[in-house]
Amino acid sequence: MSQSLQRALTILTELGEDSKSLDELATRLGVHKSTVLRLLQTMEAQRFVTHDSQHRYRLGSKLFELANRSLEGRDIRTVARPYLAELNALTKQTIHLAVLESGEAIYIDKLDATQSVRMYSRVGRPAPLHCTAVGKVLVSALPRSQWRGIAEGIEYKKFTDRTIADPDAYVAELERVAAQGYAEDHEEHETFVNCVGVPVRDGTGAVVAALSMSVPDMLLDHDQVLALLPRVRATAEAISAELGWSPSP
Repeated sequence: MSQSLQRALTILTELGEDSKSLDELATRLGVHKSTVLRLLQTMEAQRFVTHDSQHRYRLGSKLFELANRSLEGRDIRTVARPYLAELNALTKQTIHLAVLESGEAIYIDKLDATQSVRMYSRVGRPAPLHCTAVGKVLVSALPRSQWRGIAEGIEYKKFTDRTIADPDAYVAELERVAAQGYAEDHEEHETFVNCVGVPVRDGTGAVVAALSMSVPDMLLDHDQVLALLPRVRATAEAISAELGWSPSP
């Protein structure tokens, strides 16, 4: 790598941590201030850096523009697939990835359990909002002002004795999901199947998908499924990091 390019990259890395003065950058690079100033002027002309009235330098708008283009070009399913496969191999259970499209939760990927048991779900098929973990996660991530309208518009089809049956109960469930950061489908969509779901975020922190793990009760009971929640959550966080998300300290 050329010396000038190496120095320019070092400058960007330093400014990514905090704004810096010319003196601070020269000290960090171990070169004369005139050398650093020439690099900064070139980078500023291309909007990679900018400086304020106190002559402190910070990252420029060009970097954010390029970062956003890079993230927008990353397909969630493609990014998530290796992580879903790893979770599937570790847990041996059914793994789903879903997104919200036109008011419906749509499965965009699925890895079947390694056992002979198969779930009803299919890629491309909608997941009921009121009784699936992915549906609850996706709706709970929307502004609270939208919850009641969505709840009132749902046809509360009764899949099992545990299926949520009315708008008030659904809004209360959304509050619970938002507060705890994950959702459950405790035999609500399919009898004897438990499911946990968690959000996947992009670089802005917005929830762009929901990841879930579904397990028949004959393999793991409700408490055992909940015990695997940290692994499911870790997978969602790894996918989110690939999409540019960084949690607040």
